[in-house]
Amino acid sequence: MEFVILTGLSGAGKTNALHAMEDIGYYCVDNLPPLLLETFYDLCENSADKRMKQVAVVADARAGDMFTEIADTIVKLRSENKRFHILFMDAKPDTLVVRFKETRRKHPLIGEIATGSVEDAVELENDLLMSVKAMADYVVDTTFMKPDELKQRITTLFTAGAGDSLLVTCMSFGYKYGIPPEADVVIDVRCLPNPFYVKELKALTGLDEPVREYIMSFDVTSELVQKICDYLDYTVSLYRKEGKSELVIGVGCTGGKHRSVTVARLLNAHFIENEQKSAIHHRDIWKA
Repeated sequence: MEFVILTGLSGAGKTNALHAMEDIGYYCVDNLPPLLLETFYDLCENSADKRMKQVAVVADARAGDMFTEIADTIVKLRSENKRFHILFMDAKPDTLVVRFKETRRKHPLIGEIATGSVEDAVELENDLLMSVKAMADYVVDTTFMKPDELKQRITTLFTAGAGDSLLVTCMSFGYKYGIPPEADVVIDVRCLPNPFYVKELKALTGLDEPVREYIMSFDVTSELVQKICDYLDYTVSLYRKEGKSELVIGVGCTGGKHRSVTVARLLNAHFIENEQKSAIHHRDIWKA
């Protein structure tokens, strides 16, 4: 049975994530109180209905006072050796505040266990969920994500990586937009020659062959990529032994368009060639 507990910060995209999981065949339940997680898990496990063998359930702040029990409930489930994954939806506090003010929706903790402003509620929820985030198998930060990018990310995670084997995600990014909070390993490739300063290549990206050819024309690139692969091949095996479900490798350059995209693609191809489950995500490639 595949059982996914979908939780995280209000406004971080849980609804869109749940819709994405439903689209790939999961039986989805929204807004289940944490105290009912164990009962629902047992019902699914004992059910003869095949639809109940691939389940995603959202437990979040809409449960009010009961929401404070979520961390203890998860610890109890794991102590009973129940098999499940936790998908945690995250975003920067400032982004969450803006989303609530733009939609004019009330934060679910206000009037329940929080008083005051949206900012106060976001901060309180973040504190309440810190321990849950630390236990999560997958953390998806939607600060810079569009809905279609989130759908693609969820689809990749749960069609390629929801089983027992480790999924490696190679994520290119631009340092000027910040390091991805979900990255487990960060590789800085700003030391490589920058196509941004080549007139013919500036408007292109690492998805374009001329950019790739330019970056790979330098011996230092091949040498660096080989050393990175040697390091990652060794550490990936250690993460797998630790039982990690997803390893996010952030590959960063200045703007996240040229060097980081090229190297992330090379790493992804290397993993696939070596029969390691791997996915790729370019976080900042289309930013201005």
